[in-house]
Amino acid sequence: MHELSIAENIVGTVTESLAAYPGARVVEVRLRIGVLAAVIEDSLQFCWGITTQGTTLEATKLAVTTVPLVVHCARCGEDTELEGVQSFRCPRCGEPATELRQGRELEVEAIEIEEAG
Repeated sequence: MHELSIAENIVGTVTESLAAYPGARVVEVRLRIGVLAAVIEDSLQFCWGITTQGTTLEATKLAVTTVPLVVHCARCGEDTELEGVQSFRCPRCGEPATELRQGRELEVEAIEIEEAG
């Protein structure tokens, strides 16, 4: 279950970022996770609860946006979203996709904070 190490890394990243805002409280952490990142959201949410327990992030919400798989077809010259990961062929012409444009993301998109005061 690599979701535990992912959650631990996110906690570290958010905690480091929070140092620039003394007294602020994190309300929500928003992630963008591509379908090819092999992250199970339920497992990540569970691990988030474990890794934030007893920290300043304990009551923080973890919001996940799933990023679909988009490939580029050299033949068509178009970017196309694939419905699944079983075939990396252009749904228009059937040629193998030449480039993966999105779907591997695993990034902190935003950290919503509430400033002290």
